[in-house]
Amino acid sequence: MKIGLFFGSFNPIHIGHLAIANYFIEFSDLEKIWLVISPHNPLKERKSLLAENHRYQMAYRALENEWDIRPSNIEFKMPKPSYTIDTLAYLQEKYKNYQFVLIMGSDNLQTLHKWKNYKQLTDLYEIYVYPRHNTDIEKYKSMYNIKVVDAPLIEISSSFIRKAIREKKNIRYFLPDNLYEYIREMHFYEK
Repeated sequence: MKIGLFFGSFNPIHIGHLAIANYFIEFSDLEKIWLVISPHNPLKERKSLLAENHRYQMAYRALENEWDIRPSNIEFKMPKPSYTIDTLAYLQEKYKNYQFVLIMGSDNLQTLHKWKNYKQLTDLYEIYVYPRHNTDIEKYKSMYNIKVVDAPLIEISSSFIRKAIREKKNIRYFLPDNLYEYIREMHFYEK
């Protein structure tokens, strides 16, 4: 089975994440997508990051009727900070018959050289890249084992969602209904 691993903080998960995951299920050779909720990206600040269990619960709610796209809390049980190469090694050992592919936005290619054991990562695993603004993907094609997927360009970000909630904007259509209600009920991101 070929599984796409879509790593992120998902703080919160939103329709952009879901549309990209759905695109990979329908328009690539991936059979399943696991949204791997990262406890904390070592290359990002932690200040507005909700607790991992809350972010998992939001992803679970957003995907509760979906079979091909599932949230994964695998990194919650691993040493912190979590590194993609360590997670992949763990998953490969646990699921020997699965082939794992990394899914990332083209903006991540700019910092890929800073990732732990990035050369090993790019040598051992395929990377499916979806386009993001202001990234020259062509320059990375010769550097890394990447497959550029012509997914739609989606300009919604979790930081935009958090800011809109703080500013008391109605963002109902940027989130699945049950997730929108859960965020309101829990008062996430209001301060």
